[in-house]
Amino acid sequence: MAIIKKIINALKKTRDAFRRAIDEIFGRIELNDDFFEELEEILVINDVGIQTSVEIIDELKQEIRIKKITKPNEAKQLLKEILIKILKENADEKDKINSAIEIKYPCVITIVGVNGVGKTTTIGKLAHYFKNLNKDVSLVAGDTFRAAASEQLAEWASRNKVKIIKHAEGADAAAVVFDGISSAKAKKTDVLIVDTAGRLHTKTNLMQELEKINRIITREYIDANKYCFIVLDATIGQNALSQIKIFNEYIKIDGVILTKLDGTAKGGVIFAIVRQYKTPVVFIGVGEKIDDLEPFDPETFVNNLF
Repeated sequence: MAIIKKIINALKKTRDAFRRAIDEIFGRIELNDDFFEELEEILVINDVGIQTSVEIIDELKQEIRIKKITKPNEAKQLLKEILIKILKENADEKDKINSAIEIKYPCVITIVGVNGVGKTTTIGKLAHYFKNLNKDVSLVAGDTFRAAASEQLAEWASRNKVKIIKHAEGADAAAVVFDGISSAKAKKTDVLIVDTAGRLHTKTNLMQELEKINRIITREYIDANKYCFIVLDATIGQNALSQIKIFNEYIKIDGVILTKLDGTAKGGVIFAIVRQYKTPVVFIGVGEKIDDLEPFDPETFVNNLF
């Protein structure tokens, strides 16, 4: 119940903005063109995105026809079901950790994203999460580009009482990752989390470095399960979509970690992320504390919007 309460609190801004408009429109008398146009506008305003909003409205109209629904309040449940279905489109139903993706061990989780999204903090929270699952965790300070990045990660390693593999600032990031893999294999580490430098598509050298890191992981740790998660800042809304597109051009993104969800009303971007890029949201940041990173659950998320 504590987890659900955290998510409810984190969604307050998104929920308040969404619920007021939804309650007003579904309290009307007729399901007519004006109703659907206004509902589409509500979805767009709440950062669901134009393309995804249009698709949602089309699906809702189709379900209304099939079920012969005539009143707006009866269509409200249909909208909830459609939104949940979207968020489950890429879900692994066998998953025992969260409803988006199944984590198998041993694993290497590479964390990517642009500067300022909270990558290092997210890694610290991830380490805490896996430690609570009684997994042995090690961190790799693969961001050798940003000044003091490895020191910041080392603080999180100390806080979580986990091992960290790091080199001097300016070192070859792939070499650090290589050493991290060697250590993980020798110590039979369950979870190896790799930090990487924050980068934009204009930094060609850093993007190529990311490709190199991925090749090292693939070649040197054949027996590990490999995941690449992109950290996105929920407060930037639709701008997050372009970041997924850019990174997908260099490395396959397996899942999204959405941070700062508690500080924004733009949580609707989750629907656009999943629908447009077929990429599941795996974790959401619901606060600033070390345990404020929760596995993403579609039903809990949608139910708390209404």
